[in-house]
Amino acid sequence: MSFNFEFSEEQRMLEDSVYKWSTTWLEPQMEHAYEVDEMPANLFIELGNLGVNGVAFEEKYGGVGLGYVETLLVYENIGRVSNALAMTVGASQTLCFDNFRRNASEAQKMVYLPKACSGEYIGCLGITEPNSGSDAMSMSTKAIKKGDKYIINGSKIFITNAPVADFMLFYAKTEPEKGPHGISTFYFNPKTQKGCFCEKIKKWGMRTSPTGLVTFDDMELPEGNLVGQLNKGVAILTSGLCTERITLSGCSLGSQRSCLELSLKYAKERVQFGKPIIAFQSIQEKLANMYTGYLSSKWMAYSAASYCDSLMTKSGGKGTDLDRMAAAALLYCGEMGTKIAADAIQIHGGYGYCTEYPVSRHYLDQKLWDIGAGTSEIRRMIIARELMRDDFQSAR
Repeated sequence: MSFNFEFSEEQRMLEDSVYKWSTTWLEPQMEHAYEVDEMPANLFIELGNLGVNGVAFEEKYGGVGLGYVETLLVYENIGRVSNALAMTVGASQTLCFDNFRRNASEAQKMVYLPKACSGEYIGCLGITEPNSGSDAMSMSTKAIKKGDKYIINGSKIFITNAPVADFMLFYAKTEPEKGPHGISTFYFNPKTQKGCFCEKIKKWGMRTSPTGLVTFDDMELPEGNLVGQLNKGVAILTSGLCTERITLSGCSLGSQRSCLELSLKYAKERVQFGKPIIAFQSIQEKLANMYTGYLSSKWMAYSAASYCDSLMTKSGGKGTDLDRMAAAALLYCGEMGTKIAADAIQIHGGYGYCTEYPVSRHYLDQKLWDIGAGTSEIRRMIIARELMRDDFQSAR
């Protein structure tokens, strides 16, 4: 078995084009956008013009027809400028639309996926509820069948993109007495749907990425808005969490790389006691730790993405190596990202505490990856569960 950790020429071109766009179009807006907590206008249209909204989508929908390695690469290179907006893009394109792509009917996909690829539609995914976070299966949102419609009541919280979304994929209990085996998947347009209300949530990190509390009050959906089979939503939910954790690791990776690059530059320029601070061993130690942490994180994330691409169905969930690898990738990237960002602030000193320095945004944003997409504690439970399942016989 040979190991080749080099990107192909096509992947390098993708990396370069996304990073060039991020530095020329996105970066000049970030300081003000972060201060006022607003997503830059036309973000998804711009990405559609760049051709990266549907990296893993088939060409017939307007996608590129590549895989999750390339999706991860896109999110990392947006994340080098904005961790928050990389998450916003991932929440729309992977959590929402890619999950929809893998489970919806062909007729449903032909209507909505082209709009996702062009950037006309922004998506969001509704799992978390006010009283069911890590314990997602205890969700209380209900969808009760009446005639040819479903009546939805309940709420979803911490929903990335909800305040700006044109399309929402969400889970509700269609037969609550069956517990997890009574969950189904639905979709609708929050901007036009009656009985749906969204309140924007204020956050101290991940600003520019809009987050909302979504409330359903006797919201009526036609039965045609069901995705997949009735009461089969758990399989859709758990499988989607694997690709979510893998690709969103790119948000943290981008921030890690940026923190290292910015810290290296600053340490060379900042002079104290008559010499650049990079000459001091305590600074060199931090830079060395940031470098090894970033490369280790990168291996965890891209190896998981590559393994996912090698699978025919891309299905994860309980009892799969993919579930373990996805949880491990985001666990390591999240915790290492938080540490690297803290070291970057320390190297920058007082300037790192000022909002005009990009490291301050990376520091505020990174903490989310210890919490979002399943907390670090939940990820450890998943890893341990799968290790006990096969005694690590797969060595993956």
